Amino acid sequence: DVFGRGAMATRLGVTDPISLAKPSARDFQLTEGMEKLLRDMGKYETEEEARHRQEVLGKLDALVNSWIVEVSDEKGFSEEFMQGLRGRVYTFGSYRLGVHGPGSDIDTLCIGPKHCDRSRDFFGSLCDKLRALEEQGTVKELAPVPDAHVPVMKFVFEGISIDLLYAQLAIPKIPEDWDINSNLILRNIDEQTIRSLNGCRVTDQMLKLVPDIPTFRLALKFIKLWAETRGVYSNVTGYLGGVNWAILVARICQLYPNASANVVVSRFFRVYSQWRWPNPVMLKEIEDDPMGLQIWDPRKNPRDRGHIMPIITPAYPCMNSSYNVSESTLKVMKEEWNRGDLICQKSGTHDSIWHELLEPVRFFEMYKNYLQIEVTASSEEDHRLWEGWVHSRLRQLIMRVERFSYGILLAHPWA
Repeated sequence: DVFGRGAMATRLGVTDPISLAKPSARDFQLTEGMEKLLRDMGKYETEEEARHRQEVLGKLDALVNSWIVEVSDEKGFSEEFMQGLRGRVYTFGSYRLGVHGPGSDIDTLCIGPKHCDRSRDFFGSLCDKLRALEEQGTVKELAPVPDAHVPVMKFVFEGISIDLLYAQLAIPKIPEDWDINSNLILRNIDEQTIRSLNGCRVTDQMLKLVPDIPTFRLALKFIKLWAETRGVYSNVTGYLGGVNWAILVARICQLYPNASANVVVSRFFRVYSQWRWPNPVMLKEIEDDPMGLQIWDPRKNPRDRGHIMPIITPAYPCMNSSYNVSESTLKVMKEEWNRGDLICQKSGTHDSIWHELLEPVRFFEMYKNYLQIEVTASSEEDHRLWEGWVHSRLRQLIMRVERFSYGILLAHPWA
């Protein structure tokens, strides 16, 4: 049931709902039209593709657990200790939220005990195991990024793109009843592990904080497609990424808890075209600081005061997930929300609304002057790494244009 028919009795979010109205017959028709369009555009994977993803995740889980046993054996742990010793592989992001499509990558998190070190073992011996599979052709495009803000190994496993993070816990064994959403697991672990755990914890919280998961999924699937089509889906260049768009859609679901997906999409544009940034978007009150970890708090943290578009993650420690946004990219997104709101007001009850919202941007007809950045390299692997590095620096270029022109010049990044 993608229509959210059940009335909500309890409040979700930091304010009361704006409306408790239930869907009309026309809302059901428009929601069906939206879902049909997404299916016709190939945004849902087949059962066979879904099974293949499950198989790949099963193989990755087996690989991780054999690696943990090998590391433990090398470090002299007894056979008795290694009985039942295993790690965990969790998914998060679009796959865990249920809004992925064909060709989407899978965000995964490997949980390991304290004696399996991130630098020496995860980016050492586990990376070596993946390199061996690369030589066999099972794994392709292996790219370890140990120095990233959230250290990650990227690779393609039997045709499925994987982003694998690592959380090194402060315990010798992971118990069967271990709960990734408990704050107690954050004790005595490093910053990289906290950041790595955050993706799974945020995704789980989000699913608990929306009133109707099928409605949330359908609305988010459409908004993600809209953002990609309109050129505003890119965390790296200063727009928003998957978790940001998910939190924004989840907040609309909280404000209209009985609405169908077509209404959630319409109100998405209405609410955010009128939002007074930098007032933060939050799905729940920011949790007090029980463990001394830094949380988003502009009253205490000077850096947080400079955030122009705060979208706060719902899991402790609560962070601003949209610190990459600049004045330039915020202006572009505001224009897109205004455009979406105008289309919804004009065509809100017409079947054509979804096609109108998804009209591509005629970017190269919008301005007189353009700056084009070309990336070249001597090999495909070098090009992939070099392009990623250049891409990650585009945001800095945009912010320097703003700063050195004293806000007179703004940029519209398009990658």
